[in-house]
Amino acid sequence: MTPDDSFHVFDTTLRDGAQREGINLTVADKLTIARHLDEYGVGFIEGGWPGANPRDTEFFARAPKEIDFQHAQLVAFGSTRRAGVPAQIDPQVKALLDSKAPVVTLVAKAHDRHVELALRTTLEENLSMISETVAHLREHGRRVFVDCEHFFDGYQANPGYAKQVVRAAHEAGADVVVLCDTNGGMIPARIQAVVRTVAADTGARLGIHAQDDTGCAVANTLAAVDGGATHVQCTANGYGERVGNANLFPVVAALELKYDKRVLPEGALAETTRISHAIAEVVNLTPSTHQPYVGTSAFAHKGGLHASAIKIDPDLYQHIAPELVGNTMRMLVSDMAGRASVELKGKELGYDLSGERELVGRVVERVKEQELKGYTYEAADASFELLLRDEVHGGATGTAPRFFRAESWRAIVEQRPDGMQVNEATVKLWAKGERIVVTGEGNGPVDALDRALRAGLERIHPELARLNLVDYKVRILEGAHGASSTTRVLLSMSDGSGEWTTVGVGDNVIAASWQALDDGYTYGLLRAGVEAHD
Repeated sequence: MTPDDSFHVFDTTLRDGAQREGINLTVADKLTIARHLDEYGVGFIEGGWPGANPRDTEFFARAPKEIDFQHAQLVAFGSTRRAGVPAQIDPQVKALLDSKAPVVTLVAKAHDRHVELALRTTLEENLSMISETVAHLREHGRRVFVDCEHFFDGYQANPGYAKQVVRAAHEAGADVVVLCDTNGGMIPARIQAVVRTVAADTGARLGIHAQDDTGCAVANTLAAVDGGATHVQCTANGYGERVGNANLFPVVAALELKYDKRVLPEGALAETTRISHAIAEVVNLTPSTHQPYVGTSAFAHKGGLHASAIKIDPDLYQHIAPELVGNTMRMLVSDMAGRASVELKGKELGYDLSGERELVGRVVERVKEQELKGYTYEAADASFELLLRDEVHGGATGTAPRFFRAESWRAIVEQRPDGMQVNEATVKLWAKGERIVVTGEGNGPVDALDRALRAGLERIHPELARLNLVDYKVRILEGAHGASSTTRVLLSMSDGSGEWTTVGVGDNVIAASWQALDDGYTYGLLRAGVEAHD
């Protein structure tokens, strides 16, 4: 069921969000993001400024033909008519109508100094520019929202004029007058008080557009709702100019879960994490791991005290059930881990450790010993699962049956007189009772080791052909010095249906990388259902 018109979720990712440094959207990107936002269930998608650049003009031409909008209406953004130019002949106003968008957002100056210094016109003419442009668009059947730029700063400087701007837009037929914290300098209490006063004094339906320069954009948006705003403007993942805009996902989650407002279609809230990450992929920015509600760390627990409580009741350290927004709870195993952390992590991985007091104790101690050496398991679930598997299935030896065993390995880097560099590795393995000796060449010594190990193992385990190395991180550990320092490597692999991370620690990057590779391929075979044989 689509929410009614009593409360608006308005997304401006394609216009305001696209102004973030590092984002450069093609028309195809904009169409893909618009599909995601419509699927999520926002009511309005601001597509850009038609006439201002060819990409936005093309987007408005293609979107209605290529997207079957189920929930959202397209919104065209533009400015009021220019000073001294009738709305009927202003080319920018004409471009808004030519876009065929059913809804138009007009940006209008609400700060008296901006009117006089930026627009270089009178305060009265600015009011006429607003009212006449709104009326003209309404005459042509468009629904109109008016963004009052720099409203809160303007209200502080001249509250009477700022309210005149709101009245001019409202009385000319604007459905919503949006109060914009353009510089992002406001705080929640001030926002709430101003919105409440302006609503009472003008009778206009109000919205909020908050920038995040004080880190308060989400809080300011919710404060505006407390003050009477019924229209919130946001961007996916908080993208936007400078430090960004109010983040769509925590705003919507708060409205649904904390305010008990039905602002999304039934069931859509559970898609929050997926939509957030999908849009991040389109804009080619790594999703923030610590973003509220949707980050991979949003419901991750590390401390032993937390784990003990969560074992009894997850609500003791979680403000909502993560499944409500499509996320999951994660237990992080580290040197802070206690028995409860290991039991819960084991359960997450499919091992029932309840009643296995001695085994759990061994795992806790082994984790602490390993992390003292530089290992980290909170970022390397696959290596932790292999450690746990060793203890569960290894018995007294502490080592579970393996898929292969390395007899030896070496990597050589040769710098030739002609400047050419050759990286070669030799790996000697035992697998299924067979001794395998194989060499590989690569772009570096670690790549050469990876190629040699893969080539040797694929003879025995063709399942490894699906594996790909997708990420590789190296860190010199704190407290170590120079060339003799300890190195930690985190390595991520994928088999096309999932991804896992392993960790290796050594006196040099090649030794650490070998450990991570060994674990990575071992875990890949475990996922493939291959039976260990030695």
